[in-house]
Amino acid sequence: MDKRPKGLVKRLQDGENVIVAEGYLFVFQRRCYLKAGAFVPEVVLEYPELVKQQYREFVRAGSDVVLAFTYYAHREKMRLIGREDVIVEANKTALRLAREVADETGTLMAGNVSNTTLYEINGTNDDVVLSSFKEQIEWAMEFNADFIVGETFSEHGEAMMALEAIKTYGKVPAVITMASHQCDVNGDVGTMDGYTLQDCCKLLEDAGAAVVGLNCTRGPSTMLPIMEKIRKTCKGPIAALPVAYRTTKEEPTFQSLTDPSDGSRIFPDDLECRTSCCKDFFEFGKKCKEIGIQYVGICCGNACKFTRSLAESLGRKPDASRYSTDMSQHYTFGSDSSFRKLYTVDLKAAI
Repeated sequence: MDKRPKGLVKRLQDGENVIVAEGYLFVFQRRCYLKAGAFVPEVVLEYPELVKQQYREFVRAGSDVVLAFTYYAHREKMRLIGREDVIVEANKTALRLAREVADETGTLMAGNVSNTTLYEINGTNDDVVLSSFKEQIEWAMEFNADFIVGETFSEHGEAMMALEAIKTYGKVPAVITMASHQCDVNGDVGTMDGYTLQDCCKLLEDAGAAVVGLNCTRGPSTMLPIMEKIRKTCKGPIAALPVAYRTTKEEPTFQSLTDPSDGSRIFPDDLECRTSCCKDFFEFGKKCKEIGIQYVGICCGNACKFTRSLAESLGRKPDASRYSTDMSQHYTFGSDSSFRKLYTVDLKAAI
């Protein structure tokens, strides 16, 4: 009997939602295991047990997929920090651990490629970009990735190259998601090479991507209006994976957020003063369901409780829901008959 979990495409065809917890870079940056700036996942090499535990914790919080932490483990980023010699070890360790956790939890395992930071709109660097995609995809397939995510692309051209590489070297479903910077294209948010995001996603869908959409850069409130346009343009499954920060119309991306107290830019070290909350992701999940967004998740700034809230908004009760908040048991705000009036009335009034 085949014990492999139902595949991505089948789940989406059956009308199911797929939750994908991302955001490993900032998880480990917050915990002082990853340097902001280069944002290279050295933690995979130095503390692999922590990466494996984080995979497990995201699954426990409701993720249907273990996304291998190979984001920015590509050759250019590894060269930047002087560790290109261990690029194979970094990728294969992340993939092996992801495969192990996926197998033990009955979830899907996805490989991951991303913006290479080498793409040129005039095509002069295409060979280098393709080579970067090719090797990471082939490593992912050594560990039987169920599908591959290509994400955070600023240009349609690089996203299309990633899609074609996944089709050629992976031969598994491709999820392609775009970054959404403050690029104006005919009054809409667009790519650096002049496509509106909805047109870009439509072209990717037509070229064979199993899922298209957006990840990173924007929080729920500034990503969802773009997702509504993508939903109207694309026929197939679409994806939304915002950052966990409260972006606004005036500051629509998390890189543009400022400190309310002094107006200084807060990316990347001081983002906590504009962090999203569980309620934001519960509402985000409900809105995604209304729009018709099946593939959902959280990118930079993610935390297990945010993923749990997202899962609960879709009617799920992951293992972590055992510890969801129950204020009826709080000695001041609760309702248990054993609680003292000194706290439930007098202290409550003084809070």
